Amino acid sequence: MRFHAPYMEWAKKRPSPRFDLAGSNVSACSIDDLDGARDALALSGHNDNGYEPLVAAIASRYKVTPGQVATANGAAGANFQVCAALVEPGDDVMVERPGYDPLLGAPRLLGANIIRFDRRFEDGFALDPDRVAGAMTARTRLIVISRPQNPTGAPADRSALAEIGRAARSAGAHVLVDEVYLDATAEGVEPAALIDDVFVSTSSLTKSYGLSGLRCGWSLSSPDLAERIRRARDVIDGNGSIVAERLATLAFAQLDRLAGRAAALLSANTALAREFFAARPELEVVLPQRGTVAFPRIRGVADTSVFAERLMTERETAIVPGRFFEAPAHFRLGFGGPTEIVREGLARVVAALDAQDW
Repeated sequence: MRFHAPYMEWAKKRPSPRFDLAGSNVSACSIDDLDGARDALALSGHNDNGYEPLVAAIASRYKVTPGQVATANGAAGANFQVCAALVEPGDDVMVERPGYDPLLGAPRLLGANIIRFDRRFEDGFALDPDRVAGAMTARTRLIVISRPQNPTGAPADRSALAEIGRAARSAGAHVLVDEVYLDATAEGVEPAALIDDVFVSTSSLTKSYGLSGLRCGWSLSSPDLAERIRRARDVIDGNGSIVAERLATLAFAQLDRLAGRAAALLSANTALAREFFAARPELEVVLPQRGTVAFPRIRGVADTSVFAERLMTERETAIVPGRFFEAPAHFRLGFGGPTEIVREGLARVVAALDAQDW
């Protein structure tokens, strides 16, 4: 199969467990968590270049102009639109490793050559500008980073980003920074797009706010690049759902309250995760200060696939095997769900580790 995202296929086909620690998003909101949602529903409106009140709300939230915003069908849609606007067949696109496979798939679909740079466990999965610069070629047109990183949850230091931005500018390239987890993991951190116009930031309401059903995504960039991204969308899906965009506009008016909901949930769940890791010496992990995921590895285990499979079949608990992120010794553990689900899921991971029958 030429175009393939193994993790996404696995995520869609896997059984639904009682205790799901495989997801990376904040627990989903219900319609009653969004005040006024029922009254806001409507089937018509003008959104050829994004519903104007939504574009204005995104711009206000992130302190950019409306001309710097391009809306999309989720962060995945935003990432694809950015790649479509910037990448030609035969261009080199650099993507971090370990990595989230749709970030590889989008440039591949557009005919780019993929070059990898490593974020190493031994370095706390830190972003290393020298490693990025050393992998660049004369054909590099785009560098792709997630901030914080999926699957590890590791942040990207602002000074490291700025240095990578300077290298990209000198090469005539851009830097795509997927920041879909940023609002859940860091308070008051500006999007990379505000550092320099060589950067493009993408995000959505999905991971940090529990509003995945709206599929509200966007990119922030220079006005000229935003216009190119909007024109790329013309040939991808045209425009978004006016129903979803009206509801997303309503969500932005309540985003501080929704962020508080997420922060309270993640505070409780991060404490549970820290207690879990502190009690398990066989696990090696770079634990984020805040966030929805961690990416531990089991000492002496080269591939966690069997462990994950038995955890699912025998203990009704899901984690993501690290092979889907090109790091088979690791597994991704999500702790953004309901606290009781996270607590019981972690208890079942403990039981599986104690059993050592995998």
